[in-house]
Amino acid sequence: MRIGEAADAAGMTAKTIRFYEKRGLLPPAERTPNGYRRYGRETISRLEFIRRSQSAGLTLAQIEGILRIRDNGMTPCAHVRHTLAKQLLDLDQKIAELTALRATVAEQYATAKAADPRHCDAELICSYI
Repeated sequence: MRIGEAADAAGMTAKTIRFYEKRGLLPPAERTPNGYRRYGRETISRLEFIRRSQSAGLTLAQIEGILRIRDNGMTPCAHVRHTLAKQLLDLDQKIAELTALRATVAEQYATAKAADPRHCDAELICSYI
């Protein structure tokens, strides 16, 4: 299939496929005699894997590492398990940071909502923050 068909099948743009190919996430496409890229079903599977990986928050570098292991004939399962475990730890840390930030902003908002702006100390710029 040509690049537009592959893009439609994978739910992405031809520009994205070209970017992935240039980045090394996809092997170079076969070329027809007139120079058009030609992709097989295995490319669609790989593009779908990339999309699923991105939806889990993995970076292109992490995805590239997984694909490299697979391309070298090994199963990347242990590496994926490790990568996902680290992703979970990172997410838990971000959630904790956002929860703390939300508590701070909620406290400042409650103070601002209850205060009378006429009594704001101009030297503090704003006493709510």
